[in-house]
Amino acid sequence: MPQFLEEKLKAAASKKGFKGRKAAAYVYGTLNNIGAMRGNRITARGEQMQRKHESQVRNMASMRAA
Repeated sequence: MPQFLEEKLKAAASKKGFKGRKAAAYVYGTLNNIGAMRGNRITARGEQMQRKHESQVRNMASMRAA
């Protein structure tokens, strides 16, 4: 699953005051709704999102180093 997105959603759930199962439902429900996961499995779209994010992070790191 897109780890970066899961972390963002967990932070958003916490900010909204969700805890426990309600927070988990918010996070994984959103991931399912946007197509990053299907049930408890990551989809091709979710893998693509993760690869794109990692690529952008590497590019930003190389730009900062230069």
